[in-house]
Amino acid sequence: MRLEIQKALDNIRPMLQADGGDMTFVDYFNRVVYVRLTGACEGCPHANMTIQNGIEAKLFELFPDEVREVRDVTFE
Repeated sequence: MRLEIQKALDNIRPMLQADGGDMTFVDYFNRVVYVRLTGACEGCPHANMTIQNGIEAKLFELFPDEVREVRDVTFE
């Protein structure tokens, strides 16, 4: 499942890169995907929106039974 999630994130990545940001896949555990936002996305006031409406929405669409949440661990 990790490889499939990584591939999906790779397809989402250009959306972030277009605005000067990026993300790193950190982990997948207990149906939660952990990512770290980088570049312009790191500390952006719209980071939560990017996670929920972009990354999380796409992963829910692709993996409805395998993903229940996407968590940003940028500042952890």
